[in-house]
Amino acid sequence: MTGNRKLPGRDGIAWIALAAVLLVFSTALAFAQDDGNDKYFSTLRSVFDFVLNNYVDEVDPSVLYDGAMKGMLDSLGDPYSTYMDEAMTSDLNDTTTGNFGGLGLFIQKANPDTIKPGESPYVEVVSPIEDTPGAKAGIRPGDYISEIDGESTAPLTMDAVLKKLRGVPGTTVTITILRGESITFKSTITRAMIEVPTIKRAMLPDGTAYLRIIEFTPQTPTRIREAIDWFKTQNYKAMVIDLRNNPGGLLASVISIADLFLTDGVIVSTKSRIVYENAVYKAKPDLSVPRNVPIVILINRGSASASEILAGALKDQKRAYLVGERSYGKGAVQQIMPLGEGDTAFKLTMSRYYTPSDANIDKKGIFPDLEVAEPALSPEGEKALTKLLEDRPIETWAKANPEASDKEREAFVRGLISGGVALDGRILRKLLRNEYEKATGAPVFDLEYDLQLQEAMKLIASGELPVLVAQTRTVRETQEATAKK
Repeated sequence: MTGNRKLPGRDGIAWIALAAVLLVFSTALAFAQDDGNDKYFSTLRSVFDFVLNNYVDEVDPSVLYDGAMKGMLDSLGDPYSTYMDEAMTSDLNDTTTGNFGGLGLFIQKANPDTIKPGESPYVEVVSPIEDTPGAKAGIRPGDYISEIDGESTAPLTMDAVLKKLRGVPGTTVTITILRGESITFKSTITRAMIEVPTIKRAMLPDGTAYLRIIEFTPQTPTRIREAIDWFKTQNYKAMVIDLRNNPGGLLASVISIADLFLTDGVIVSTKSRIVYENAVYKAKPDLSVPRNVPIVILINRGSASASEILAGALKDQKRAYLVGERSYGKGAVQQIMPLGEGDTAFKLTMSRYYTPSDANIDKKGIFPDLEVAEPALSPEGEKALTKLLEDRPIETWAKANPEASDKEREAFVRGLISGGVALDGRILRKLLRNEYEKATGAPVFDLEYDLQLQEAMKLIASGELPVLVAQTRTVRETQEATAKK
């Protein structure tokens, strides 16, 4: 599951754009030989016919067609532009309807035939979907899947990876995770029916509302309105919007949500060499969260696409303060075009989006106003964590002691440390707690171990947030300042 699906926006703009794309696409197919490129079409047709009629074995013409389509789109070197065969369009339909069988990971992979220097050949985890098998297995944004059931993912296409990861709920798949420079471990995960959630809500201490946006779907704006109405009954005074590990979603959805926090001004614009793909989306007077309510937005490297649009809009409009880590950096917008009467399609990057300060964040991401990250492990710590994940003593102990008290859990952690495990007690306690949460489900928020949320609460309690927000740089100003370093 990668990329954005640009679906109908407000006032029918996206429907008009889609209709125009379909018209231009069909016209291009009908009059392809009139644009001076007829020699390429003629050569392709000649090679297609020659291979079909002369290859040593009989060839299915659909196989040649699929190969030609994949090769043409892969040659762009754009991981978001791709040919979608029947299996991939079926996967997309499953995802769009909100459930599918798999691990619950949003992933990205460079094409093995067009990989660029410095790019990893493996499958990158953009973000795990909360409360799914992948998330419960401890997989994090930025992890790489280097093997699936013992087979290296380096030579595999994205299509092949998806086919291997997905399967019948209840079946298992073993993946090898590469984390950082040297942490490697295997994890056998049971596939499940994945139901894509939208939001979670709760009240934090001192009247602070907590809104976690998990993905931007058609239902997300409605769910957020309901959450805001509930926050009002709780007399909320401030808000934390958690966009961490949010892979994005629908452009129309994030625009509607930004409207709830802004009264006017630009939310996002899209730019392309195609005139009808250029658009400016502005806020309407649809304010639901008063301007005097302080807002902190949490982001990390798993915050991508539509979540970056919301973070960028509220940052540039001086409406929110960003805490966490630099976001993923996906500023490209795709259209999905069906092909003929079959179940195939292709996805093509048609434009790029820009924040209100006219910054494109593709491959750059959005920098937080206050960077807060987990402390980096030393080489010794990485080795200790790798061994811990491979040997699984924490998982084994948790399964053998499902009713362990807090005192017993603390004694177990101290035993690990005294036994030579070179890791901080905080890390070990969190790993142990995560094992118990596999059965009970993760809490809506975590004030015990979540350093970024803790910092957000300190900022709100200080009363200085409005002044800090007013002094922040825009996304563009931050990019320019970073480029000078």
